Amino acid sequence: MVEKYLVKDVSLADQGFKKVVLAEAAMPVLGLLKKRYERERPFEGLKVSACLHITKATAVLVRVLRDGGAEVALCASNPLSTQDDVAAFLAKEGFSVYGFRGMTTKDYYKAIGLALSHKPDLTVDDGADLVVSLHKVAMAIEDEYTGMLPPDLRHGIDKVMGGTEETTSGVNRLKAMERQNLLRYPVIAVNDASSKSLFDNPLGTGQSALDGIMRAMNVLFAGKNVVVCGFGRVGSGIAERARGMGARVMVVEPQPIKALQAHMAGFTVASMEKAAEVGDIFITATGNIDVIRGEHFRRMKDGAILANAGHMDVEINKEDLRREAVSVERIKENVDLYRLRDGRRIFLLAEGRLVNLVCAEGHPSEVMDLSFALQAEALRYLVENRGRLENKVYEVPHEIDSGVAMMKLEALGVALEKLTDKQQSYIRSWQAGT
Repeated sequence: MVEKYLVKDVSLADQGFKKVVLAEAAMPVLGLLKKRYERERPFEGLKVSACLHITKATAVLVRVLRDGGAEVALCASNPLSTQDDVAAFLAKEGFSVYGFRGMTTKDYYKAIGLALSHKPDLTVDDGADLVVSLHKVAMAIEDEYTGMLPPDLRHGIDKVMGGTEETTSGVNRLKAMERQNLLRYPVIAVNDASSKSLFDNPLGTGQSALDGIMRAMNVLFAGKNVVVCGFGRVGSGIAERARGMGARVMVVEPQPIKALQAHMAGFTVASMEKAAEVGDIFITATGNIDVIRGEHFRRMKDGAILANAGHMDVEINKEDLRREAVSVERIKENVDLYRLRDGRRIFLLAEGRLVNLVCAEGHPSEVMDLSFALQAEALRYLVENRGRLENKVYEVPHEIDSGVAMMKLEALGVALEKLTDKQQSYIRSWQAGT
């Protein structure tokens, strides 16, 4: 029999409930979908297994899916991002929830296995660990992770009609599977939707990453040299907000167009080798591995602060940092002090994991309202188009993307300009010239 829940302390449920009430008040689009789903019941009789950060905003999403008829199993998508009181609240509400703050790798993959043991019809993922785990078991790939999963999952993949993915890292993994013809069911890349990439990534992470650093270190950004690694949707938002707080911002970016964009936006663009010598605070946001590594640590100032805003904890090479250090000390929650051979000190935040979720509370609920509304509507689309989609990664349909944006505008009381008949005719015509 599958465990009903795996949380740290169910007695925290009342505290979690209060957080969820706050989140619901800031998530009007999901509130509108809740009313619609209660009437239409689009997920009636279906099981959803979700691997997401267990936060107050996520709690709002899974409750909306339940109100639409789904049976939801939720596991953590990061060992350190779970809000234990929210997990306790969901467990008390009857959800199958598996996650607690401070999970080991074994705990983490056990939780994924428990969520998959519910034999889902739909999956929701944040980083693709759930989808990849299910595929590895189905393909009988044995490694240190699949060894932690129940073997009876092998045929569960045949029941899945589709899934959604929340992150850049996860989309990249799924597209790699698609290129190798390994993806066994269609997945919608919610991460790539305009209403997510224009708001969730730059605004949500931009604010919450700095929030995490300030909570962990109580550091003043004004006057600091802040190095942002990566000038994509996440990095650009972090750079803009750091500059807004008075920091001198340097961008490290390997792609020429993005580097040019950063330069034209007024940021200093440099190599990591050069940036390592001048930075006071380093924030990685690339989705790649070994962005900051041994040769960079050897050039850094005494007191440099390292933080990661990418999904995986691979951007800052922690093994290299350990090799450079003579001692490592946990000086406060989420802050590790590495003392180097020459006496310099480097501070690593959140064990190199997502600084905004480990050291703070993640994105503001107002931003997650958009992203999670996209998740819910993408799942509805998968149900409505069951059997008609190929096993590949799809973009969010435009009507869903623009529809969610429209609902957000309505909730905010923002009115749109209406085109006249003449204007609509003009933009559809090819005949009118100069």
